[in-house]
Amino acid sequence: MDKIIAIIPARMGSSRFPGKPLADINGKPMIQHVYERVKLCSKLDKVVVATCDKIIFDTILDMGGEAVMTSENHERASDRCAEALEFIENSEKEKYEIVVMVQGDEPMTDPEMINESLVPFDDHSVQVVNLLAEIKTKEEFEDPNCIKVVCDKLMNAIYFSRLPIPFDQSNSHPYHGKQVCIIPFRRNFLLEYINLEPTMLEISESIDMLRVIEHGYKVRMMPTKFETKAVDTIEDLQAVKALMSS
Repeated sequence: MDKIIAIIPARMGSSRFPGKPLADINGKPMIQHVYERVKLCSKLDKVVVATCDKIIFDTILDMGGEAVMTSENHERASDRCAEALEFIENSEKEKYEIVVMVQGDEPMTDPEMINESLVPFDDHSVQVVNLLAEIKTKEEFEDPNCIKVVCDKLMNAIYFSRLPIPFDQSNSHPYHGKQVCIIPFRRNFLLEYINLEPTMLEISESIDMLRVIEHGYKVRMMPTKFETKAVDTIEDLQAVKALMSS
């Protein structure tokens, strides 16, 4: 069977919420919640945090986890994951065939969500997968921190945007929703990704997956049955605290 690694990119310097990986959620830093939840997935052979901040690195080591220091110059989480992967493979002298990127601001990650994200790899043409969740409120639809996705009938992403797309939103429509940042790559495609030139729309929207689409590749979207909420702002943090308390 393919060896599978989950890499959790995290950094202190978020423009919207500086220091958020260490924000307290019910007695634990957010990055610890993410790490512990990802570790519960039985399909993973290894889980590592990739960071450019020693305080995050030390936090993970202090809780008995694994972490890798990476460059502070990465603009995209996918680039940080690729650097961490190459370091780990060189250190261990073995390869991981699938790399699951789980953003460090997804503290409500359920391990079953990772299993869901791996299902499309039964199709050997699929190179990268992204979970897709339902948008349930008008406020979420209009929130620029919520990344909207529209898909074709094969569930490949057509476009990602921080703007409300499509114009006529319908919660029951199967071909659009919000991006959930659980994104598995085939190893070779992740290493190809970092050699692709950053693209105009990727930079404009600040969304990794647009680099894939603009270079002519496909992003397979996989609907998730789980409700989740990423933490982009202080307000999100308060909402997630309440949800996780219950």
